[in-house]
Amino acid sequence: MATTTKTPPGADPKQLERTGTVREIGSQAVWSLSSCKPGFGVDQLRDDNLETYWQSDGSQPHLVNIQFRRKTTVKMLCIYADYKSDESYTPSKISVRVGNNFHNLQEIRQQLEMVEPSGWIHIPLLDLVNNPIRTFMIQIAVLANHQNGRDTHMRQIKVYTPVEESSIGKFPRCTTVDFMMYRTIR
Repeated sequence: MATTTKTPPGADPKQLERTGTVREIGSQAVWSLSSCKPGFGVDQLRDDNLETYWQSDGSQPHLVNIQFRRKTTVKMLCIYADYKSDESYTPSKISVRVGNNFHNLQEIRQQLEMVEPSGWIHIPLLDLVNNPIRTFMIQIAVLANHQNGRDTHMRQIKVYTPVEESSIGKFPRCTTVDFMMYRTIR
């Protein structure tokens, strides 16, 4: 009999941002959901509060659509899920699709299995030669929940792009909060 191991939590995405290698770009996109209960929608999914969540309200698959105004380089998705708090509402199987619009989405991450996740799940979005993908749209599909739950909870979703190196000159990486406050010229 094979034993299933729990999905280990990934690092807090804020720590990744502090390294200066990635930047969160979710605010540059238009977000939509296949369904939601009143008061449990996109605002809760994007509010940086791990206590709030999106709750679907309908049949599966439950969809999160992330659309950018222009073709955008995306390196990674980070999803926060908490099995201890959400139990049967916790996604157990998801799929990630990318494309130019709803009509040409291609599955890039097929049926990613999550076993009792508790924390951040990092999903790299890379092409066949391990470069970050360029896309207009990302769709996250919740295909199944733990304990055959019907509706789903997702607490947070973050979208990251790699930080481009400056061609003007090489500057040391800004790793402290104080440095990061003053690293750009307005």
